[in-house]
Amino acid sequence: MDISMTQHTNGVTELGITGRLNMVTAARVRDAIQTAVDANSPRIAVDLSGVVFLDSSGLGALIAGLKTAREAGGDVRLVRPTEQVDLVLDLTNMGTVLKSFDSVESAYPHG
Repeated sequence: MDISMTQHTNGVTELGITGRLNMVTAARVRDAIQTAVDANSPRIAVDLSGVVFLDSSGLGALIAGLKTAREAGGDVRLVRPTEQVDLVLDLTNMGTVLKSFDSVESAYPHG
């Protein structure tokens, strides 16, 4: 799994994740979200368009990140989730907690 971090001019941190988001890689996602929050950028867009597999550990990392961001006054919003990610979100009813968007701009439209 690879994680890229991009800081947008509107204060949003975009995390691009590619590969498998599972028990082995979940801690790296939690750490990346914590790094963004620690840098005073708690508004996070997680681009999942390159994620080929998501399991409960990966989902747990996203939820933990959501909690961390919200405690700092921000949020975690998912961007371009793959079909497999959407399926996991639907099966677990987490799609109501972790909102999905088509782009970073639509996730945070007002900067």
